[in-house]
Amino acid sequence: MAAETSLLSVGEMFLAIALAGALASRIGLSVIPIYLVAGLLVGPNVLGALGGPAVPDGEVVTILAELGIVLLLFFLGLEFSIDRLIESWDRISRGGLLDLGVNFPVGVGLGLLFGWSLVEALLLGGIVYISSSAIITKSLLDLGWIANDESEPILGVLVFEDLFIAVYLAVVASLVFESGGLAATLQSVGIALGFLFVLLAAVQFGESFFSRVLDVSSGELFVLRVLGIAVPVAGLALALGVSEAVAAFFVGMGFSGSGHEERIERLLTPVRDTFAAVFFFWIGLRTDPRLILGVLGILAVVVVATTPTKLLSGFYTGRLYGLTDRRSFRVGTTMITRGEFSLIIAATAAGGTTQTMTQTIPALAVGYVLVMSVVGTVAMQYSDRLESLVLRRSAA
Repeated sequence: MAAETSLLSVGEMFLAIALAGALASRIGLSVIPIYLVAGLLVGPNVLGALGGPAVPDGEVVTILAELGIVLLLFFLGLEFSIDRLIESWDRISRGGLLDLGVNFPVGVGLGLLFGWSLVEALLLGGIVYISSSAIITKSLLDLGWIANDESEPILGVLVFEDLFIAVYLAVVASLVFESGGLAATLQSVGIALGFLFVLLAAVQFGESFFSRVLDVSSGELFVLRVLGIAVPVAGLALALGVSEAVAAFFVGMGFSGSGHEERIERLLTPVRDTFAAVFFFWIGLRTDPRLILGVLGILAVVVVATTPTKLLSGFYTGRLYGLTDRRSFRVGTTMITRGEFSLIIAATAAGGTTQTMTQTIPALAVGYVLVMSVVGTVAMQYSDRLESLVLRRSAA
């Protein structure tokens, strides 16, 4: 049961997030796992259990976290355009299908091996399949790889994953929230896909509309108009049983051809990062660390099984693009990182009715993202040593 959230507790939340961000900057790790840990520590399950002034998992925090999801996916959509996707689709689809075919079935198979239902196994398949666009893009920039040859297959696979997850989330959200039988489930899926089709049409043919809407000199009105479109569309999607993240992604694609992309990024990036931080903090806040301890065995199996599959699929994706073994290996190490999308899937699962959906999968996802975000970023930072070690042994 969500507790009441006061202004003081919201202030405590932002203070904890600020301190977590400072710590992440000091130790040189991605902020995402640090925000998750901060939410765990100052939430009702740790600090609250010890009698301290814990931040409650209230309605206000939940709404702020949902805004974080919306803005995070809106900015990802802003990076893509339908024309660019069509031009590069042949290479993107080949690398993306290889990535999907190797990693998604492994997650589904593990879920079935654990004795879960098909829907629960499909949720695990998505969690282990999708790499973190946010962490990977930031790491590419930090390491100076963004202009290298390996960045093309990396970004291509990320585009394919984002598009696949857009449809995947619409389908699994209907399956998770629907309990009225096959006919009702199919109806919900149809509504979800129909809504996405309308959004896609708006993206394709509404470029001039988006351009006119944002043709305003005031920075305040500019930001309000962006939010005045993205947030209501995301809210409508959620009301129809479609993921608000998916809707925000398509709205971002709509704005990508408006000619105002640079101004959107300049004015809204701090807003996005603030609410995205709340989202990651909120995931930790509502997760009982005792549940993570309860899934350590499952977590270990999933980590061991899915780390090499991403490395393998990434390596052969690089080879599909004609890269050398060394650069292909860098593609593989980059794709190991999991992050925001896995947590969004976990948040979707938390709305289900079974104990596996409401407790096991969210706890597993938080632990999984903590491990894989650290493993992935460290593997990228020390890729030269790993390349020499692995490729030397392969040659021998």
